[in-house]
Amino acid sequence: MKVAEALSIRKDIQKRIQQLGQRIQNNVKVQEGDEPSEQPQALLKELDSCLAQLEELVWRINATNMQTVNAEGKTVTQLMAQKDSLTLRLGILRDVFEKASASQDRYSRSEIKMTTVVDVKRLSKMIDDYAAKLRVLDIEIQALNFQTELL
Repeated sequence: MKVAEALSIRKDIQKRIQQLGQRIQNNVKVQEGDEPSEQPQALLKELDSCLAQLEELVWRINATNMQTVNAEGKTVTQLMAQKDSLTLRLGILRDVFEKASASQDRYSRSEIKMTTVVDVKRLSKMIDDYAAKLRVLDIEIQALNFQTELL
């Protein structure tokens, strides 16, 4: 199985776990004299099974990512950390850009005028550059995931 397939299965298992949690909550209390539509004990057993599958799969994915190396010698784990950092940087820069480029409505000359102290054009260029790096990095990680066999 390729890592990409394992990641898809992981996502499905995580979704199933969330659904089971909701189903358990929906069946823990019933009106006196009624029966729950599903037995919470059976759902808990199924939840345990899904969690065990998830744990095993996550371990295998992480172990594979620690051993899979790109052409520059970086592991997938390092690439993912770099991707997370770039994503956070982009989010912050985009928020700053929004704030810096927002216009200020003044209703009278007596209101305090606010000025932008960052170069909005330069900031926009930085955002574009980081976004391009993030796209390239994401494609590289995905390519490795489709090529690499899961341990």
